[in-house]
Amino acid sequence: MPFVRTAMLDDRGAARTSGSSGEFINHYTGVRMRVIGQGNLNMTMFGQDDIESSVLASTPMQTTNSRSPFTLASFTTQRMQVEISTDDINEIFRINRIIIFAKAVATMEPA
Repeated sequence: MPFVRTAMLDDRGAARTSGSSGEFINHYTGVRMRVIGQGNLNMTMFGQDDIESSVLASTPMQTTNSRSPFTLASFTTQRMQVEISTDDINEIFRINRIIIFAKAVATMEPA
């Protein structure tokens, strides 16, 4: 079963930056991908150290596709990764673009 896992994303959308980054609490609302392939595409969002997770809706892939479907999510955490996988071992996919929608909702955890 092929899969891809993104780097840990913070409030600036960066995997690793200098300074005090990643301190904001973010609400991740969805993923839009330009992907072609065969089979079903499964996505899961993970928080830091895989403590929190949210399984997103499965998306059927096509060998040619003129649209980039939007997959709705509701996940709130400081940093997040997306794992993208297929169901079976012989399914393949090619990702051309990943857009992750997020908004900072708090500057720190409540005390």
